[in-house]
Amino acid sequence: MSVLVAIGVSQSGYRQVLGVAEGAKEDKASWTEFLRGLKERGLKGVELFVSDKCLGLVENLGDFYPEAKWQRCVVHFYRNVWTAVPTGKVKEVAAMLKAIHAQEDAQAAKEKAHQIVEKLRAMRLAKAAEIVENGIDATLSYYSLPPEHWRCLRTNNPLERLMLEIRRRTRVVGAFPDGNSALMLVAARLRHVASTRWGSKRYLQMNRLAEVRAIA
Repeated sequence: MSVLVAIGVSQSGYRQVLGVAEGAKEDKASWTEFLRGLKERGLKGVELFVSDKCLGLVENLGDFYPEAKWQRCVVHFYRNVWTAVPTGKVKEVAAMLKAIHAQEDAQAAKEKAHQIVEKLRAMRLAKAAEIVENGIDATLSYYSLPPEHWRCLRTNNPLERLMLEIRRRTRVVGAFPDGNSALMLVAARLRHVASTRWGSKRYLQMNRLAEVRAIA
């Protein structure tokens, strides 16, 4: 079974666990119910969703949060590109990809990506070039937010670390009698994490977001 988890940053800048639910699998139906639950419980004002390219999730965002942008995790994007790169060239290509997301703004990043695509083709890595060309725009959404936030928003590493903690706990148990018992353990662990420094330390300075919006 899959466990669907959403975390967010509130207007005050602190991280919160927004929801957790059992999913038979990470398909559209499971994500539809999950997002509907978040919406019905009052989640609103979402600026940006950060995730890997889970089609079941991405396909639903426009139905529930059409005003929000979607940011594809750059780490997952890099790994996707590397599947089309020989092992001996992965390190070189990784440096090229990181250069795209080190640019000063979205336009410069797009220009850099175009250069990288051409270079990949020159290296006879046509498939990798195609992946970059078709997928790069989805990895640049974070540029619309304050520069101080970029490092925290271009990957879903914060959620990945939570999921690692969840897996560490569930593996100790091994097998559960049913999905609900597993979900209870996961929810309990998330509540514990939320009560620690994870939830009590300010994650983003949200006043910078207000300033950027005022200028725009």
